[in-house]
Amino acid sequence: MVEALFWPALLGYGEAAFAYASARTSRAGTWGVRLGWLAQTALLAVQAARADGFPWSSWAGSLNLFVWLVVGAYLIWGCRPRYRLLGLAVMPLAATLFVVARVGGGTHAGTSSHYGNLFLILHVGFVLAAFAGFTLAAALAALYLWEERRLKRRAADILRLRLPPLASLERLAWKTIVVSLPLLTLGLAAGIVRLREDHAGVDALEALTLLTWLVYGGFVVARPAGRRAAYLALGGFVLVIVARLALAGSHFA
Repeated sequence: MVEALFWPALLGYGEAAFAYASARTSRAGTWGVRLGWLAQTALLAVQAARADGFPWSSWAGSLNLFVWLVVGAYLIWGCRPRYRLLGLAVMPLAATLFVVARVGGGTHAGTSSHYGNLFLILHVGFVLAAFAGFTLAAALAALYLWEERRLKRRAADILRLRLPPLASLERLAWKTIVVSLPLLTLGLAAGIVRLREDHAGVDALEALTLLTWLVYGGFVVARPAGRRAAYLALGGFVLVIVARLALAGSHFA
């Protein structure tokens, strides 16, 4: 059953990655995202039903869950015609990471972990959900910078592309970070509580996650505008990538 659900999900994500390259096929790309996400949702549900504990307790399993969260966050507003180029940035990444999760065994039955299920749900689940939101915010920031550059150069195709207003991209990126930051706060708090219970000091992963929290917390408080906000969102995303790699190598070792 799990094998049968992986391929429709990958097909949907792959089709969307190619379809979003053209405005004429963007509607087909939207349906590809929706159907692929539904197939991956069913895949995760089967994994959860068959597992005795937390089914995504390996680095590949967490990557599988991360892809589902990223695509789910994108579906909130990414299906609008004006956000076609956002899909062009998100879906190739999602399809690639989904294949990596498959190669690593993340689409099979979950593996056991020495961490408790509640800890994995609270810490890993909330942190991955926050990272998914930050990933989407980075994609919005990248689209903002690209569109702003095209406007300054007065590109001939800027009107034909039917891009969202710069103010809308800036506002959506900020709202995405505002929603994601409390999730990261909860996940970070769960990790710190677990460290105190184990009488262990703050490890490199927790320190890196705390640094990420400080960067995005400063973003929310200062609420920068324009290119400064976009660059800060992309800078925070670099920390997300490093923290995601550290998460794979630490909790799931």
